[in-house]
Amino acid sequence: MSHPQDWTLRAQAEALRKGELSAVALLEATLERLHARDAPLNSTPVIFDEESRDALAHAPAGALHGVPLTVKDMFALPWRAARNATHFDLIPASASGPYRNLRDAGAIVVGVANQHELGIGSTGTASAYGVMKNPWNLEHCAGGSSGGSAAGVAARLVAGSLGSDSGGSTRIPASYCGVVGLKVTYGAVPYDGYFGSSTTFSAPGLLARDGGDTRVLASALLQRPLSAQSGSGLRIGVVRDPYWDDADPEVADACERAMRDAGWHVSTVHLENAELASAAYLGRIVAEVGLLSNDLLASLSPASRALVLAGMLSPARFVPRADRVRSAIRGALARLLQAVDFIALPSTPTCAPPLNDTWVTLPSGRISVDVANVRQSCLVNLTGVPSISVPVGLSRSGLPIGLQLIAPWGNESRLLDAAEHLERSSDRQYVDLVPSAAS
Repeated sequence: MSHPQDWTLRAQAEALRKGELSAVALLEATLERLHARDAPLNSTPVIFDEESRDALAHAPAGALHGVPLTVKDMFALPWRAARNATHFDLIPASASGPYRNLRDAGAIVVGVANQHELGIGSTGTASAYGVMKNPWNLEHCAGGSSGGSAAGVAARLVAGSLGSDSGGSTRIPASYCGVVGLKVTYGAVPYDGYFGSSTTFSAPGLLARDGGDTRVLASALLQRPLSAQSGSGLRIGVVRDPYWDDADPEVADACERAMRDAGWHVSTVHLENAELASAAYLGRIVAEVGLLSNDLLASLSPASRALVLAGMLSPARFVPRADRVRSAIRGALARLLQAVDFIALPSTPTCAPPLNDTWVTLPSGRISVDVANVRQSCLVNLTGVPSISVPVGLSRSGLPIGLQLIAPWGNESRLLDAAEHLERSSDRQYVDLVPSAAS
């Protein structure tokens, strides 16, 4: 019989519900695997042995009763402050809103998922806990900022993880690590005890092995049923410039092939002011980072410190300009999503880069991977709508490729329908692949 950590989250939950698997046995197996296998990945640097056992003893009945999960360091827990991958307790220990929703469904938090420092990087190469690594190739990035969540799920250490997404922080690592990453609608859950409450861009994100597992997690997080429907016959809009034309051709081809295999109706569409999205996003979010103490600022990596200082020094006149662009893009996207069901684009313009070289080569030239990734992801954060990344291929070098779908406000359920249809169309070829670090 296979190890229960190799099962899908749905299989774990069903076996627990039927009494075919002991919740204590599953928890102990999860803790054992985390301790035995995570050191090379560094996906879960803090493991809650005693706290998780105590939580299981008091776990309520629910759809996730007894299912072990990890939680990104952006969310406060009753027994641990949120640190945002720094050395400081930044949000006091408390039952944060997103944690409460998962806890009330019976989920058990077994550890803190590693993340990029302050959540302001897409590589996972800066963290107080150390660099996190990609389970497909330990010399490559796991992604950021929720890289530990994605790596832990891909490596079969846990079946699901709570991340966040302020500028692609769930979808980028999901794409890099070959798992499903869902960013929910802005404001859809309580934000207390969560660093996302300090920005107008951030929303919790969920990382799981496939669309079905993500649906179970999302139903618990959002506290509403997300019933499954058919994902066939969808109308997909493609904004070619810049999202497809300036992506690695191997990545773009895999995403195009996935949509063809799904039998969807794909058309090229135009999104007004799309070329201004990255500038509006960066102009606004640097103003929202806020002031940090001198001690915290001095402890940051050079790149994080530079971004924070840039925000502190940016003229205030940039903010209303960014807000005007943001408003225009929100309206344009809302109109476009009345004509099509989803917007589709590569989740990341390239596969995960090496840890020692985080610049990538695109058709337009060589560029910082953070700049390239934010271009693909920030539209969703500017507008607050939900989005998902689904594995749709492997590169010639053996690294995952993700397709991103963008839906209208509150339409998480239809995104999951589309994800499950993509998986069926490929005979689950990519969601069932096992990376070398999971062996």
